[in-house]
Amino acid sequence: MALWFALALMTVAAIFAVLWPLARRDGDWRSGSDVAVYRDQLDEIERDRAAGLIAEPEAAAAQVEVSRRLIAAADAQGIDAQGTVAQGTDKQARARMVSPSADWRRRAVAVTALVMLPVGAAAVYLALGSPSLPDQPLAPRLAAVRSDQSFDGLIAQVEAHLEGHPDDGRGWDVIAPIYLRLGRFEDAVRARRNALRLNGESAEREGALGETLVFAANGVVTAEAKAAFEKAVALDGSVVQSRYFLGLAAEQDGNRAQAAAIWRALIDGAPADAPWLEFVRHALARVETDAAPVVSSTQPSGAPSEEQVAAAANLAPDQRDTMIRGMVERLSARLQHDGSDVEGWLRLVRSYMVLGEADKARAAVADARRALADDAGKLRRLDELVKGQDTLKADAPGAAR
Repeated sequence: MALWFALALMTVAAIFAVLWPLARRDGDWRSGSDVAVYRDQLDEIERDRAAGLIAEPEAAAAQVEVSRRLIAAADAQGIDAQGTVAQGTDKQARARMVSPSADWRRRAVAVTALVMLPVGAAAVYLALGSPSLPDQPLAPRLAAVRSDQSFDGLIAQVEAHLEGHPDDGRGWDVIAPIYLRLGRFEDAVRARRNALRLNGESAEREGALGETLVFAANGVVTAEAKAAFEKAVALDGSVVQSRYFLGLAAEQDGNRAQAAAIWRALIDGAPADAPWLEFVRHALARVETDAAPVVSSTQPSGAPSEEQVAAAANLAPDQRDTMIRGMVERLSARLQHDGSDVEGWLRLVRSYMVLGEADKARAAVADARRALADDAGKLRRLDELVKGQDTLKADAPGAAR
């Protein structure tokens, strides 16, 4: 109803805008001072002639011209040249000002405006509008607009931008957490690496890369993730996220005492209202159930124990991988830097055998032989392990050469 009232009001305003100029008469636009001006001009001509400022012929010609204009102005205003009111009624005076043809044209335009404007507006609205459509409140319409800008569409726009501008570090920073929430872990890792490369190292970016690598590895703190967390802590020792994951890495390595020490220090330095405090307390309670450290002098840090590997072998393949993959990767990375640890090499080879990755086990044996080439005693221990496993022998099918 309100819509129709508004439309009617606009139609009336349009009609009024058309009829108002038509209601004005030509005589109404004439200035009432024209007659007085021409009279003053006649008086001025007479004074100039008396003073000898203008010759008689020029004065007579000027008087004729001004008198003609005076008569025309007086006739238009319905008065005579002497200022008396012209004879006849006001209607007769207006009749002299406006011709019958002009009146007819005004009436025709007025009738057209009165009829055609509302009829034409209604016809256009019925043809192009939707008179039967119910009222739509603002909130649903805004929701419809937001739904058109779908989340997938926005992601596609960012991806298209990054495809054309791969050096936009800010763009990679923006899309990385979105990939992570969507479970697109490989894309999230790639985005984090690009952001770190383009924007430079920072504790926040190193920690974010490490966290993404942990999600991509199904919760295992891999060697690369641990290295990222260590860099983040080196850049800023107060970062909570990276310190927590370093404790988780120690727990996954079997070093519960180290994990407990990391998390206890994190709790001691935290404000009382920290939102993550309860979560870390639960993690600390989990590792403090066995206060004695699992790591011994014969078990190098970063190496999975035989019990852990055996337990992992009884799990489903995906659960087994998530349990020991990170530990094996960290051990392998450590041995690449320090190859003198024969216990580490033996555990690495056994871990690959438990995981069913014979090729990697044979490659580890070859790497161990090169690293221990100057120590005959350690080489004998490695040879003893190889003798008990046919798949590790140099002449085995697919053995590394």
